[in-house]
Amino acid sequence: MRNKNRETAILLISCDDQPGLVAEVSYFVSTYKGNIVSSDQHNDSSGAFFMRVQWDMADFTIPAEKIGAAFEPIAEKYNMDWKLKFSHIQPRIAIMVSKYDHALFELLQRNKSGELPGEIVHIVGNHKDTESIAEYFDIPFSHIPITKATKAEMEKKEMDLFDSLEVDLIILARYMQILSADFVDHYPQKIINIHHSFLPAFIGAKPYHQAFERGVKIIGATSHYVTSDLDQGPIIAQGITHISHRDSVEDLIRKGRALEKNVLARGVELHLNHQVLVFGNKTVVFD
Repeated sequence: MRNKNRETAILLISCDDQPGLVAEVSYFVSTYKGNIVSSDQHNDSSGAFFMRVQWDMADFTIPAEKIGAAFEPIAEKYNMDWKLKFSHIQPRIAIMVSKYDHALFELLQRNKSGELPGEIVHIVGNHKDTESIAEYFDIPFSHIPITKATKAEMEKKEMDLFDSLEVDLIILARYMQILSADFVDHYPQKIINIHHSFLPAFIGAKPYHQAFERGVKIIGATSHYVTSDLDQGPIIAQGITHISHRDSVEDLIRKGRALEKNVLARGVELHLNHQVLVFGNKTVVFD
């Protein structure tokens, strides 16, 4: 989806399905000398329409800062909800983590190699176990421990930090704390979590022990946006791996962690490349 040498604009649209939508949007882009490099749309059974269109900005005759105003009359005509994004603007990312480091390390490695866009500006841990990893990647680290008595105070400290850094996305890389509704509501559709299973299934502690006791034949992982309803947010990406009666609990944990880090990275990549549209508690994920 990305071309590092090409500056593109990305328009994400949702509205009621009606004639002329694709033609109107395409005509807008072509009228101002935009070359469409990617276009995808989906008509939902509920009568909703979703579209993602991306075009090369090289010869586009409207300056980036004026595109929104130029498109607004079309948006009003069709009563669209819409977002305009630009591939060359790098989102600012914060990561929250506890003791497990597999998901964190995967994100940092992919970001360093250029596979994952964005600028990781800070890592927050409620334990110090991953501080050395942050130091290795030369990323600032804050240790903010949380107890029941200090939860509100510490979350306020975290929010102040993220706001001061102008963070666009918060990634929970196996952050083993339940965020308050106040925290979550402060960052709508800006927090991505990795869940150690398909949702909803095997909720709570020791999910792989539960899976082992039930004799399941697959295990999975789910990346999703965080909402105030625990583990019920819109799903972005999922993955599975097959297991058998020969697999021990340790095998399930090992395979599960491999899934977690890859599914989280995939969900983050889709978000950062502006390929996800949320509607209700579901998502449209464009190719």
